[in-house]
Parts: sequence; C-alpha cells; structure tokens
Amino acid sequence: MTDAILRPAIFDGLDGIVAGFTTRAFAPADESREATRQRLAAATGFGEIAGVGQVHRADVAVVREGGVTPEHDGLVTDRPGLLLTTVAADCALVLLADAEAGVVGACHSGWRGTVAGIVRQTVGAMEELGARANRLRAYVGPCISAEAFEVGEEVAAQFDASVVLRRPGWERPHVDLRAELAAQLEGLGIAAPRVELSDGCTMTETDRFYSYRAEGGTPGRMLGFIGRREMGGR
Repeated sequence: MTDAILRPAIFDGLDGIVAGFTTRAFAPADESREATRQRLAAATGFGEIAGVGQVHRADVAVVREGGVTPEHDGLVTDRPGLLLTTVAADCALVLLADAEAGVVGACHSGWRGTVAGIVRQTVGAMEELGARANRLRAYVGPCISAEAFEVGEEVAAQFDASVVLRRPGWERPHVDLRAELAAQLEGLGIAAPRVELSDGCTMTETDRFYSYRAEGGTPGRMLGFIGRREMGGR
C-alpha cells in the first residue's frame, strides 16, 4: 500500500489525524469513484466517507455524514470518524487540519478554483467550526507543475505576475499553481513549517499519477483524503 497511497509528513504527530493522496496504483481508471472511496474507507478504517464534486468553483460545504456533495469543491467537518475526500487528475488538492479544534478540511483547487479563492473559503469554513489559522497545517498534493502547465494569456492574466513564467522557446506562458497556493496559504497565516508542498507532477509522471492533459481526458482520478479518528479508533 506504500506505493498506492502517499502520506504527507506535515500531519505527523497530530493526534487522530489521518491523511493521504492516492496514486494510480490504488485504483484502475475504469473503477467508479464511489467504489474507490469505499475501498479507501476500508483501507483507512473509517466507517463513513464523504466526497465532493469537481465543479471548479469556490463553494465549500460543512458535512457531518457520509455521501457526495456534488455542487461543491470543498468540504470541512468537525465530526470524528468521517473521512473527507476530493478528486483530481492535474488540479491541486489541498488538505488542512487543526487537530486541537478537531476540524479538518479538503478542497479541489484547479486554476479556476484557485483564482476564485477556494482555499480561503475552506479555511474560513473551518474557522467557523472553531479552527484557527495559526494552528492549521496544510498539504498541497501532486498536481501539474509549472514546467508543464502551459496556459493562454487570458488565464495568465488572472494570476499574479510572480507565478507566471515566460521563457525563450515557450510559445505561451506557464503558471506555477503550487506557488500561488503557497502564497494564498501564507496570506491566510498558514506558512512554513506548517505547509507541505508535494513536488510530484501529474503530467510528467503518468507512471504514478493520472493526468487529464497528458492522457487526453483520462477518467482516472487521484483522491486526497483527510479525517480524524474517533477516540479508540485504530
């Protein structure tokens, strides 16, 4: 299972917090997302699992029971025993936890959601449940890298110039999605050493990850997941 699930070190030592990111080794591309979620629940020992849509907006739902919330890109909960999941195949997945408050959050942050402020909305929803930004830890999972993320000028114009890359030989600009998310987290009071940025690139490492761009619209997806165990849970 080590190759199938990446375990972010940023949550090490946080009592009861379980988090990770599945690779393509965890689930075949033709497996339904619900089947993958249920296998993940079994693999992590959680009784209930919640999923979210992939609608590329900044809507966040507070959930306290299992099921899928299709019209949102982010989920937060203060309920132990509930595993939150998000899906992607090039976009970034951001996992957050305040173990002291017992609040966790997860969001799907593609370029549209990133520009719309999905991370800010997720953190805000967590704070409404009692979390505090100065205690939050965050993980940004493998996603398309700046070297691979070529965009049009209309997309580049929506990002700060500091995360837009232009090089001789590149016909179009590239965007550093991870750097933008790190800057947004820092602006919310969540910075190193409480942030972990994966260096995996979904588009250039298709042996490990699914990539919508590289594979011409693959149905395969990776899952980011986070939850807090109930007292006495394994």
